[in-house]
Amino acid sequence: MPKYIFVTGGVISGIGKGVIAGSIGKILQSSGIKVSLMKMDPYLNVDAGTMNPLVHGEVFVCDDGAETDMDIGTYERFLDMNLSRANNITTGQVYLNVLQREREGKYLGKCVQIIPHITDEIKSLIRYAARKDSAEVMIVESGGTVGDIEALPFLEALRQMRFEEGKDNTLFVHVTLAPIIEEVGELKTKPTQHSVQELRRIGIQPDIIIVRSKKRLTEANREKISLFTNVPKENVLSSPDLKSPYLVPQVLEEQGVSKIIFEQLKMPVKNVDLTEWNNIVRDIVESKEEVHIAMVGKYAELADSYVSVNHALYHAGGSLKCKVKIFWIESEELEKGSEKLSELEKFDGVIVPGGFGSRGVEGKILAANYARIKGLPYLGLCFGLQLAIVSFARYVLGYEGAHSTEIDPNTPYPVIDLLPEQKNVDKLGGTMRLGGHNIILKEGTLAYKLYGRNVIRERHRHRYEVNPRYWAELQAAGMVFSGFSEDMKRVEIIELPDHPFYMASQFHPEFVSRPGKPDPIFKGFIEASMMRRRRSIEVSSRA
Repeated sequence: MPKYIFVTGGVISGIGKGVIAGSIGKILQSSGIKVSLMKMDPYLNVDAGTMNPLVHGEVFVCDDGAETDMDIGTYERFLDMNLSRANNITTGQVYLNVLQREREGKYLGKCVQIIPHITDEIKSLIRYAARKDSAEVMIVESGGTVGDIEALPFLEALRQMRFEEGKDNTLFVHVTLAPIIEEVGELKTKPTQHSVQELRRIGIQPDIIIVRSKKRLTEANREKISLFTNVPKENVLSSPDLKSPYLVPQVLEEQGVSKIIFEQLKMPVKNVDLTEWNNIVRDIVESKEEVHIAMVGKYAELADSYVSVNHALYHAGGSLKCKVKIFWIESEELEKGSEKLSELEKFDGVIVPGGFGSRGVEGKILAANYARIKGLPYLGLCFGLQLAIVSFARYVLGYEGAHSTEIDPNTPYPVIDLLPEQKNVDKLGGTMRLGGHNIILKEGTLAYKLYGRNVIRERHRHRYEVNPRYWAELQAAGMVFSGFSEDMKRVEIIELPDHPFYMASQFHPEFVSRPGKPDPIFKGFIEASMMRRRRSIEVSSRA
């Protein structure tokens, strides 16, 4: 019978509940406990697939093809485990299930209501995920903040679960914010007090409060929060700003979080060993050598839009004992002239991540071409592969107006076109080529050298692909297709052999990268970027 830890949030959204949930999971996992995590999102979308990254952050894709909240990616990175669509539920999913059941006549004679039918469905989905993952402890994060109208059914379901499962089998962790008034440097606990009052108003008393803030809580802060929230002082924990979210497990464990959890859940106290994890994190955070990477994207103003790519770069850097500094470049800026474009040369590598739509596309195409002609290490991901193909067709093959039919349906050279099975799709939600697929690597290529095997498995999220009509012409001009789908009908990886590093993947390697286990394509890219930086330093020192 699993135990449950419920993570709620207050004051504002985006304070790092996902990192807290993942960190608690890592701590328990490091003591030998089988842990799983789940995210409940209160929006009405059935999944995250149709949401704008600028509003919601990136869409994370699981191996089973589920398009999920970005926190699922956080959980996978912290626990080094694959999660599935069962680990992310939304209001849309819950209501869809209940309404389908109502249409099937499963509630005949009953008035279908929020309580008990919606809350029962939420509880059922939580318990199902715990059983599916054979979890000893299931950590459930409730999205949004206490007080949000749309979050109330989820919080009510959690309140009911405490009553049904018992206090010894459930634990509530409430994550809040303590802002600092800069003029006086004073850390304010009043928002935390009000947030807990709101939580208690709906029948939930937190067992642990974790306070996010710029600096650590003082003893006086903890005593005040304890007094006004009815939570023991030793259960009021501080989560200050850190160099990396991967440092959070150690900070929480130093404050005794595992001991509190074991006591509350009536579990035998176990030794938590974070040594291996901390060694990996140290290489990510403290390495002396560094590289500067230009991330050319259209969602550059929100770092969460590319959160998995950012972390994959950090993982690769850490494995090479190199600190990666990422500089976000708005792709539209590169369309303003050669002066803007030439600024890319001051970086050690260029990466063009995934995306959709026409805004900023020409800037990405120019970046792909500039990296090619200047010998800049280049990594393209999904859309970054497609636009590298467009760039090559225009500037090497001389196909003026070459494009993807996604952007220009009337292009004279449709080098990127819809997947065959996408031609008649009329519903956009959940209909792309999604999830994990096996990829065949061509021996003798850089891709084969990096991965060291013939078959790899990577995750996908796309509708368009390299048009087979142009395969022969692209390859004749010097482009190498080094990875293919299992049926050999789709190009998965391209590379340029006479270049320091020019590689792009149709898949999203960032989704499988983990601390201490970087995806090889990212590691190869960072290694090439390090070599470029070393050469630049040598030239400068000689001059």
